[in-house]
Amino acid sequence: MSLKSENDLSCTLCHEVFKEPVNLECNHSFCKDCLKEWWSEKQIRKCPLCKEISLFKDPTCNLELKTRCEAFLLERGQKASAGPEPLCSDHAEKIKLFCLNHQQPLCVVCRDSKAHIHHRFSPVNEAALDHRAKLLKSLNPLKEKQKLFKRVKEGFDQKAAYIELQTQHVSRKIGEEFNKFHQFLRDEEEARMSALKKEQNQKSYRMKDKSESLGKEIEALSETINAMETELRAGDVSFLQNYQAAVERIQRFPLIEDPQPVSEALIDEAKHLGNLNFHIWNKMKEMVSFSPLILDPNTAHPELILSEDLTSVMIGQRQKLPDNPERFDQHCYVLGSEGFDSGTHSWDVEVRNEQFWGVGVVKKSIERKGEIQTGYWEICLIDGKYKAVSPPLPDKVLLVKKLERVRVQLDWDRGRVIFIDLDTKKQIHIFKHTFTEELFPYIGIKNKLPLKITPMTISVAQEHAVPLSAGFWGF
Repeated sequence: MSLKSENDLSCTLCHEVFKEPVNLECNHSFCKDCLKEWWSEKQIRKCPLCKEISLFKDPTCNLELKTRCEAFLLERGQKASAGPEPLCSDHAEKIKLFCLNHQQPLCVVCRDSKAHIHHRFSPVNEAALDHRAKLLKSLNPLKEKQKLFKRVKEGFDQKAAYIELQTQHVSRKIGEEFNKFHQFLRDEEEARMSALKKEQNQKSYRMKDKSESLGKEIEALSETINAMETELRAGDVSFLQNYQAAVERIQRFPLIEDPQPVSEALIDEAKHLGNLNFHIWNKMKEMVSFSPLILDPNTAHPELILSEDLTSVMIGQRQKLPDNPERFDQHCYVLGSEGFDSGTHSWDVEVRNEQFWGVGVVKKSIERKGEIQTGYWEICLIDGKYKAVSPPLPDKVLLVKKLERVRVQLDWDRGRVIFIDLDTKKQIHIFKHTFTEELFPYIGIKNKLPLKITPMTISVAQEHAVPLSAGFWGF
């Protein structure tokens, strides 16, 4: 029986127990690899036994046969490693039979006992083979579950590794941006300290020059005063003899105007410190930009390449990215990082007329995997034509010339999505719909030239203080 079972479970091509058995239309079975190798040497795919032509390029796996083969191999392995055959505990006889009614192994004496009258029996090896096959079959769901868990775990591990890469990338970008600001502040500090030093040198030199000039005048006055005081202490005769010369000396001394106070002599602290933070911030706006729309790389199709600042996107080589639930896997789409469920919002996109592009809004609940059936409002370039698309509405061909800059306006509360040609200032198309959930901006592209979000201009307005009420002022 064992030999017969092995023959029944053996491939006629390799003469070994089936490995991955597959079934042909004629119901003959072969190992998958054996059949593939056999067909590789033939021009027509035929059954190696009956020669019937097979229409299957990839025959299906015979799961039932595969299970029985695994059970047989387990039984053979168990016999090879087993010790002496076990004996019946009641009769000390070899256990050769299996009671199908009681589902227990027994000896021939047990078979003839009253406890097993009219029962059905099977040889132990056949019963073991059948039960092994049943157990293996019942294990299949667990094995499939195990495979699923392994795939999910691999996904988790991949995401964990990708998180590390994201962290390194974001850390580097944050460092670069702050280094720009640090350098700007260092340069600004150096410029302002230099201006302070320059003013200090100018005003210090001015004060020193005036001080030195006045010192010379004081010295001349001191010499004259000392000489006159000497004459005053002389005897009467000597004083009178030199009096006229002393008077003439005083009269010859140049008339000196009284020194005047110097205005704006001190450091202008108000100029250097007044609204210092504001002036630095106001100047800093020249080196920063603001984008009304930031693209979310976690939603981007693997073939899309986003810019470092996440404001432009183009098609490229497929990247190895985690297949997270938010990511599109069929359509080359990427969503904005922020959704809207109220209010009015707008953003401008520079488009390129190459192959396909589309801009618009989509529902938050839109299907990210597989074909997208509905839930979006867009204008796009497809097959060389501009169209307005929002299934199940019919596509509408737009009668516009070449588009280069498009504004998307979303009025969620009034249920409108408006598209405007920024070069002509004309409305391209308007969708009207009653929105019931959060909407996200989106871009679809199959162009090698990027689609870019146009940054907004930053301005600073200064308003004068106006009295509001007693004791309070507003700006």
